[in-house]
Amino acid sequence: MRDLLLVSAGLLGASGVALGAFGAHGLKARLGASLSVWETAVQYHLIHALFCLALALALRLGAPPGLRLPGWLAVAGVILFSGSLYALALGGPRWLGPITPLGGLAFIVAWGLVLVQGLRA
Repeated sequence: MRDLLLVSAGLLGASGVALGAFGAHGLKARLGASLSVWETAVQYHLIHALFCLALALALRLGAPPGLRLPGWLAVAGVILFSGSLYALALGGPRWLGPITPLGGLAFIVAWGLVLVQGLRA
């Protein structure tokens, strides 16, 4: 059976590196001042790819199954937070702005759930 959280971690990691390189080399001239927005998106994208990897590996080693939800919240956070920042940096519609904090909230809840699991252990 495939470990979808581990697959997601690999996908997030690979796409984060690719988008970082694309922003630094392919979009640098086009983005101008928005390059820092792109870089923030990449930073959170990659941090949470590693977060998902750590959770997937911990689960394989017998960690409590309650660590699966934080992983999926991190995936959602990357989609909402980083995804909206990527789109905004490329000139996407302004209505995407309010989506960014929802992704940030997903990250915060994910880390909070890890804290709760740690306190329960």
